[in-house]
Amino acid sequence: MLLDLSDRQSQLLFLVTRFLARHHPTELHTPVDEDVAEGIGALAATFETASRGVIYDHRPASILAERLATALRPVLEEAGRGTGPGFERDAAVVLRRIAEAISEVRAVDQTNRQAFLDLLRRVTTLVPDEPGDEDLSAPPRLIVP
Repeated sequence: MLLDLSDRQSQLLFLVTRFLARHHPTELHTPVDEDVAEGIGALAATFETASRGVIYDHRPASILAERLATALRPVLEEAGRGTGPGFERDAAVVLRRIAEAISEVRAVDQTNRQAFLDLLRRVTTLVPDEPGDEDLSAPPRLIVP
C-alpha cells in the first residue's frame, strides 16, 4: 500500500487507516468492508473533482458508507489545512489506494465481511492512542515475516 507514495501521502494513509480502525458509529450498525470501500470511493471522487477545480460532493448509496464518509471528511480537511496545493490530489490517491487494498484483502478472505477492518485493527493496536499510553514493560507485538 505504501509503494510510490510521497511523504504527505504516507502520512495521510496512516491517518485514514487509523481512523478506519477506530471508527465505531454504533453497536447496532457496524460497517463492513463494502461500506468502507463505498465511502472511501465517494470521498476519493469528491477530492478528485475538487483537484480539477470543480466542487461536487459525491455521495455513497449505503447509509453506513455515507456516515463513514461524513465522519472522515472533516479529519482529512483538517489534515489538509495549510498544506498548500495538491492536497486534494494526494487525498484522492490515498483513498483509491485504500480501496484497492480492501479489494485485495477481500479476495483473499471472502467469507469475512470485515477482513480489511480486522486487519487494520490488528495492525493499529501496535500504535498507542496518545503519547505516554505505551507500556514499555510489555514485549513488542510486531511480527516481522
